[in-house]
Amino acid sequence: MPSVDVVDETFIAVPPAVVAAAFADPASWSRHWPDLVLDVYADRGLQGLRWTVGGALVGTMEVWLEPVLDGTLLHYFLRAELGGDPKPKLVRREVRTRQLAAKAVSLGLKIALEAGRPPGVAPALP
Repeated sequence: MPSVDVVDETFIAVPPAVVAAAFADPASWSRHWPDLVLDVYADRGLQGLRWTVGGALVGTMEVWLEPVLDGTLLHYFLRAELGGDPKPKLVRREVRTRQLAAKAVSLGLKIALEAGRPPGVAPALP
């Protein structure tokens, strides 16, 4: 089976609890990954979530939240397979699409959660 393996890391200058809250509502999952069906198999609280993945891909996905300095290092992992027997070019395209989507999610959260915080300024406390 052709596989999609995506790893991404983004620093977000807010505490892990703030980032965890952004993923807590299952409605947010369909906004971030509209073509995937996610089922939590490990809720790790402030450390993130692990899902089984169905829909357009079949496999597992994880968001791991690591406290670093005054913020959170958001680690994203997607390990899944494409159905059928797609051509190598389609597999490469799917991997690239998923890489760009992962970065769009993390940078979107960074912009929203940091709320315009200038570099070098301590984050506002909730």
